Amino acid sequence: MKAKAHKLISIPLAALTIASTLAACQSDSSGAQSGGQKDSATGAKEHRTLTVEVFDRGKPGQPDLNNNFWTRYINDHFGKQFNVTVNFVPVPRAQEVDKLNVLMAAGQAPDIVFTYNKGVVYNYVQQGGLAELDSALKQYGPTLTKYLGDDVLKYGKFNGKQYAIPGKRTVLAGNNTFIRKDWLDKLGLPVPTTPEQFYNTMVAFKEKNPGNVDGVIPFGYSLQPAYPGLGYIPEAFKPSNLTEEQFATLQPQPIWMSNWNLPGYDKAVQYMNKMYNAGLISPNFATDKDGKLLDADISNGKVGAFMTNWDGPYRTAPGTLTNLKKNVPGAELIPIDPWQNDAGKHPKNGYSPNGMYIMIPKSSKNVDLAVQYLNWMADPQVTLFLQNGQEGVDYNMVNGIPKQTGTTNSGDKMMTVANNLDYDLLSNGIELGDPQKNAAAISAGYPGFEKEVENALKVSMTDYYSLYYYELPNAADAKYNSTLTNLSAQMLAKLIVAKPAEFDNLYKTLVQQYMDQGGKAVQDEYVKNYKAQNGKK
Repeated sequence: MKAKAHKLISIPLAALTIASTLAACQSDSSGAQSGGQKDSATGAKEHRTLTVEVFDRGKPGQPDLNNNFWTRYINDHFGKQFNVTVNFVPVPRAQEVDKLNVLMAAGQAPDIVFTYNKGVVYNYVQQGGLAELDSALKQYGPTLTKYLGDDVLKYGKFNGKQYAIPGKRTVLAGNNTFIRKDWLDKLGLPVPTTPEQFYNTMVAFKEKNPGNVDGVIPFGYSLQPAYPGLGYIPEAFKPSNLTEEQFATLQPQPIWMSNWNLPGYDKAVQYMNKMYNAGLISPNFATDKDGKLLDADISNGKVGAFMTNWDGPYRTAPGTLTNLKKNVPGAELIPIDPWQNDAGKHPKNGYSPNGMYIMIPKSSKNVDLAVQYLNWMADPQVTLFLQNGQEGVDYNMVNGIPKQTGTTNSGDKMMTVANNLDYDLLSNGIELGDPQKNAAAISAGYPGFEKEVENALKVSMTDYYSLYYYELPNAADAKYNSTLTNLSAQMLAKLIVAKPAEFDNLYKTLVQQYMDQGGKAVQDEYVKNYKAQNGKK
């Protein structure tokens, strides 16, 4: 399974420790300051500087991240309006958590920081490192509050207080399963809609090799250690009648991660074990830790089916479908829905409606200004500009959808990530104020694959659901996450390649080790937090 936008990265507590003296000597940021200090001689607002984190993605040819077309727009508009200079502090994307931990611990973090990792936010809340934002939001964030709404804002609340401003995720789709339709057609096979049908189709792909390739791989799979799991396969084996408490406490993390306590998860792993022993999955799945071998196998026409991000094959990087079509004329990939559960549904755990967590450190002297900045960014016209640029130059509006002209692919206007997310922090995805327009705009962003992407989005949102929302942090998860994630990867590798006769005993042994090494502590705390959140004893 390919890498996701949100990875569960563990944070060693030692690296996160924020000295208690730091909070004591910092200004009280739980409330909001006035809109700016006034010069006693002139009565004018004092000029201030707001510092904002920005991801440095290391993209070849990227402009100066603190001085480019987008930063000048921000300073020319927000800056002049509020007598502010906005300075951007680059943080390497691949090291963002480690770098942020150092800055936070030293009291040197920018006024606005962010992460996709809820565990990071949990730890900062516990260490007293974040400003409380309730009063500042009430005073300075009316547009921001309206745009996000309670359904999104609640993801930034911990212990009943607003410590983070979640970005709004406009695309909630997670994964898709793709299959070579030209292989199905060649063998006269229907599109599989159940796990049994999928398995039989993989057997046919192996035995009949419709692509006539050396080393055919019916089901492509890569076990990546940062988020070890089985994609959407567990959806087919999880009981459909779980109570809310069971769902909340037994599947506390995405279905594509390893939820060892989830009923039916053992059957999902056994399903993969059966496929492996039948020679149906990538033989090198356990060593392909970054998925690049899988990408190459798909591109070279060896793979019959695989799971990845809902839009994975249509992306320009790694360009899987484009490369496949070049290498294998007539090749065709389609998204399918084979993971049917006992209720005849095809549930899909997608993303929660929140994107990144935007935070203001307690060390910041500019809580009011930071909220005003985010409030300004919530203006639809600002969002439109930050995501697209100047109309008539960088894009043309066609039927209410911005069509890019290509000017933001290089030079001073280069967007280092889709929709300019690194500067438009609030909108995780294209935002046009209407879900249908958003979907159309998303599809338009994949030239040559517009209809395919539109269909893929539809399939990926069938029977969509999000995880249970926890307001209370799970300290045990923060403590043991790294150990348990690494252990899960090792467990899956062993269980998938195990001899079928040895599977049951090995599963029980490994899960017991998992529970002993922190799994039980994490599980117990989820149960405790669920009961506390719902007033149960």
